[in-house]
Formats: sequence, C-alpha cells, structure tokens
Amino acid sequence: MKRADVPAVLAEVIGTALLLAAVVGSGIMAERLSGGNVGLALLANAIATGGALFALIVMFGPVSGAHFNPVVTLALTWRGNSDRRRVLPFLAAQVVGAILGVWLAHLMFELPILQTSTRVRTGLGQWSAEVTATFGLVLLILLGVRRQSPSLPAAVAVYIVGAYWFTASTSFANPAVTIARSLSNTFAGIAPADAFGFIAAQIGGALLATALARVLDD
Repeated sequence: MKRADVPAVLAEVIGTALLLAAVVGSGIMAERLSGGNVGLALLANAIATGGALFALIVMFGPVSGAHFNPVVTLALTWRGNSDRRRVLPFLAAQVVGAILGVWLAHLMFELPILQTSTRVRTGLGQWSAEVTATFGLVLLILLGVRRQSPSLPAAVAVYIVGAYWFTASTSFANPAVTIARSLSNTFAGIAPADAFGFIAAQIGGALLATALARVLDD
C-alpha cells in the first residue's frame, strides 16, 4: 500500500465503523423505546441506518469511494472502477472498522463490549434473501458508478431502507457487517454459526450482479 492510499483506507475504517455504530446503536435504541413492538423497532432501525449511510457516502465518497463493504470493493475492482492495490487494505479496513463500530455501540449503551450473538438467522428463506439483497445493492452501485449518477448515494441509502423490509433477513448484504453483527447479542445480531451462510449468499448475490452488470453495460 502506498502512502497516498492511507487516507482512503482510513476513510473505510471510520466510515464502516460509523455505519455499524448506526446499525447496532439504532437497533438497541429502537428495541428499548418500542415497547415490544418489533415492527416499530425495525422501522426505526431501517430509517436510522439509511440516514447514516447516506451521510457517510457523501462524507467519504470523495476520499475512498465509500465502499464500506467487501463485496462492493471486489465488484468495483473486477469492473475496473477501483484500484487493485487497494483490495486487501480495504477488505481489512472494512472488517476492522465494522467490529470497532459494534464495540462503540456497546460502549455508548453501556453494554458489555465483548459479546457474541445468540439470534438465529438461518434457512433457505434467509439465504435467498441475502442473495437478493446483495444482488440488488451491488447491481445498483455498479451501474450507478459506471453512469456517474449524482443520485447514487441517496439511491443506495433508500435501497437499504427498503431492503430491511422486503427481505426476510432484513438485508445485511455485507460480509463485514455480518461478521461484526455476530459479535453483538442485540436486536441487530446474528449467531456466529449462521454468519457463514449469510456471507456465502452475499458472495453469490454479488457475483450474479457483477455478471449482469457486464451484460447491461454492453
């Protein structure tokens, strides 16, 4: 990694950390304030996540491209929209940032910093939901970047808000997010044993999106 890449890698660490703090922190707050109404808690969690994601893309997009997601980095690199030498530093930055963000959320809400989730998320419905969510997200980003769409940050944020609701898995769509959320026994958590199935599904969805983007661009 060259010295010139340091700001971009740092942006990926901070951006992914703040994204996970938003996802997990808003989930904790929503669960505490919703009075047991799971639908209301999910709505609050989705809106907070989408709002934070939009702001973070606007903030860090000019610095690193605001990937915050290993499959996005890999897809953009494969399509020639991101420098190959940044792949490994970005992947490491995203995973580290995601975990730090979860720990920050725990700290803010005075929960044990180190924990693992017991929330079961597995089965064909969950896996197909993750394929679908990741496919839509990666395709949106690939086509938006190729066409230099000025509304892409808003489109990504709105898509994630919608995908919280139209997918059975509530749309993780991100391996770094999945790993980090397995370390939080809260509303947003996923049992570590179930994380592998989610990550495999996410990779599958990203591969499908990358293949289709190539066809649509031709």
